[in-house]
Amino acid sequence: MIRAIMHGCGGHMGRVVSELCKNDPEIEIVAGMDIHADDSLGYPVFTRCSDCNVDADVVIDFSVAAAADELLDWCEAHHMPVVFCTTGLSEEQLQKTKKVSESAAVLRSANMSLGINLLLKLVKDAARSLAPNGFDIEILEKHHNRKLDAPSGTALAIADSINDEMNGEYHYKYDRHSFREKRDPKEIGLQAIRGGTIVGEHDVLFCGEDEVITLQHTAYSRAIFGKGAIAAAKFLAGRKPGMYSMEDVIG
Repeated sequence: MIRAIMHGCGGHMGRVVSELCKNDPEIEIVAGMDIHADDSLGYPVFTRCSDCNVDADVVIDFSVAAAADELLDWCEAHHMPVVFCTTGLSEEQLQKTKKVSESAAVLRSANMSLGINLLLKLVKDAARSLAPNGFDIEILEKHHNRKLDAPSGTALAIADSINDEMNGEYHYKYDRHSFREKRDPKEIGLQAIRGGTIVGEHDVLFCGEDEVITLQHTAYSRAIFGKGAIAAAKFLAGRKPGMYSMEDVIG
């Protein structure tokens, strides 16, 4: 049984992960960390990381950027593996995660879904085979009407995965309405749709002469991110210090 601490346990994803772990015989939430104490979660909750004295094997973090530094300091001091799911980190905080990885195992990902991380591998294979044969690459993403950023971080991660595989030969085109010009074969188009309660959809199109190949991922619930984080926690517990990714988990 892996013992996990839930950082940000009072938030939506913290509660999702806590509920999923109740039905998982391989992992247990033994403590929580959150600015708001909550006795209803079934485990002790500490309002400051420094107050937590519960033995554990790994931390799962779904919180906010403002809480990241305190958690990173605590994990570094306790050599505690951490699955770091918080987004919107500053460049200084990103550098801090690398420093912490010298003394503790750290796993970060732009998206915790196992399916999305498999997609990141599949698009590399597709680009390697199709791009040299004249296939254009387009990414279409759809999210709910409350999402603030566009394109999504996942869409950018997909584009980066393709571009890394192609030695950085491509540039990104986010908008076409103000341009009247032929499509550059060395561009990746990224388009965003916002509406309703769409959890998340990502289509990657490889468009060739007389044929189109589409790789698609659809999220029907935010629970997929919790399931991915739990899989990552099981993988990370007991690992030696270093930076890890979801690619390591699905590998």
